[in-house]
Amino acid sequence: MHDTLPLLRTTDFPVPRRSRLTTLQVNLGYRCNQSCVHCHVNAGPNRTEMMDDANIDLIPAVLAARGLTTLDLTGGTPELHPRFRALVEAARALGVRVIDRCNLTILSEPGFDDLADFLAARQVEVVASLPCYLEDNVDKQRGKGVYARSIAGLQRLNCLGYGQPGSGLNLNLVFNPAGPSLPPEQIGLEASYKSELRQRHGIVFNRLYTITNMPILRFGSTLVSKGQFVEYMALLKHSFSRANLDQVMCRELISVDWQGHLFDCDFNQMLGLPARLNGTPRPHLRDLLEHDPAGAPVRVADHCYGCTAGQGSSCGGALDETTQTQLACAA
Repeated sequence: MHDTLPLLRTTDFPVPRRSRLTTLQVNLGYRCNQSCVHCHVNAGPNRTEMMDDANIDLIPAVLAARGLTTLDLTGGTPELHPRFRALVEAARALGVRVIDRCNLTILSEPGFDDLADFLAARQVEVVASLPCYLEDNVDKQRGKGVYARSIAGLQRLNCLGYGQPGSGLNLNLVFNPAGPSLPPEQIGLEASYKSELRQRHGIVFNRLYTITNMPILRFGSTLVSKGQFVEYMALLKHSFSRANLDQVMCRELISVDWQGHLFDCDFNQMLGLPARLNGTPRPHLRDLLEHDPAGAPVRVADHCYGCTAGQGSSCGGALDETTQTQLACAA
């Protein structure tokens, strides 16, 4: 695999500073029941990295100490962690909003038959990956049979109330482009998703998040192998929007890796670029018990242009939905 960090380290990207921390995004491990081409985490079934009990136990303490409002659980497949459910219950007992970044196929894995019921009973917000509403496109990007299992997972969630008006059970979908292009305009693509999924499968959901593919790890290596890296970086830089800087997710979110170390975002985590916190060279989850990261500069490299290009990109989708870009899911 090609290491893209040397190609990204030298940068002229403007350095944001952190505001008030609201969200703890925790990567529980890299094990996943899928291996997706665009995956910036390089997750898969053969990965063994998983967060240990000591770090799991720190998470509720940090949520309480910093008065955080959101726990965002990711992976890999976060639900594969043996303490996933206990962690969800601990966070919900504190009144913290919990987001589960779910790949949908986990809902039909053996031993996870009751997972959807668990999520609904704890009012966990589900953010589910579905890179297209067309079967061929999804299976090409995520593996044969993934589309059918994803649709079955969405239907199961709908039956429990997810995505239904007034249920309080939020179901949001995520779109990633299949190749080296920017995501399309989020509002228009969301309308297409809602129309197509309702007509084809009777599925409803709340929002669609469009997220830019980052030129790192598996996707970045693919770009290098195909000779597309330089062209893709030029696209990101040419599409830079300064208006997105005030809304980038690294200002209010901090990312935690499976070993408990802190990063400004999930992408910096994958590149091994630790956050800056009170002069600590490699800050850890336990440091948040004593130190507030507000005001600290964010670590930047050239991949940060991915978050500010076009409509902008974050874990919550586009930053500026008024920006127009042209692309279709079917393209």
